[in-house]
Amino acid sequence: MSILVGKNTRLLVQGITSRQGAFYTQRMLNYGTRVVAGVTPGCGGQQIHGVPVYDIVTRAIAETGANASIVFAPASYATEAILEATDAGLPLIICVTEGIPQKDMVVVLNYTTVRGTRLIGPNCPGIITPQACLAGVFPGNIFSSGPVGLVSRSDTLTYEVASMLTQKGIGQSTCVGVGSDPLIGTRFADVLTLFANDPETEAVVLLGGIGGSDEEAAAAYIQQLEKPVIAFISGRTSPGHEDEVAAKTAALNAAGV
Repeated sequence: MSILVGKNTRLLVQGITSRQGAFYTQRMLNYGTRVVAGVTPGCGGQQIHGVPVYDIVTRAIAETGANASIVFAPASYATEAILEATDAGLPLIICVTEGIPQKDMVVVLNYTTVRGTRLIGPNCPGIITPQACLAGVFPGNIFSSGPVGLVSRSDTLTYEVASMLTQKGIGQSTCVGVGSDPLIGTRFADVLTLFANDPETEAVVLLGGIGGSDEEAAAAYIQQLEKPVIAFISGRTSPGHEDEVAAKTAALNAAGV
């Protein structure tokens, strides 16, 4: 079992005709992800790596049965892309795009929350369920299937920890990069809840960092979580953040991490 994405995910790529969108579409296809459609306004009728491109999300869903979206649209168009996918009724949207203005994210988060759409990101590496579905920019070869859930704010630290786990013979159930921006759609506590309800996730690794209070919120939830959690807070040597890191670490330790 997995959380958020798996073998039944039918992925729609918004911004598929961009350089980044086309490149990572090929990587996701190579991994075995069911990328069924792409959307770029004005480019309908094309194909990218054999994937049909549509002008609008609703038509792409109607013709391909897409049930999740990943956004590679530039920052100036990403907000509109997320809102369009939300209006189309997609339950899961993953936004890789970085540089979206915070004032725009306030609108996006209010809208997705009201509509009941789960947003991962923005400015995130996506989600991977090893050997089932890669929806993002993760290097798939470093992941392996197993019982450890991984949730992180840091892209590169996620890669390092996943690689270390795999080398030690410890596989992962699902890895979620929530994004490092101040305003994101899904936070640590949200992902921990999903892992808590996944019978095949036996333990969780949480990779936090400086800024915000998500780690403290996660610590409050972990107190009622019956699965073991291992956490690491990056930025310990960042000047001026020593007290913040200490406070986050103390909160997690108090929760039994």
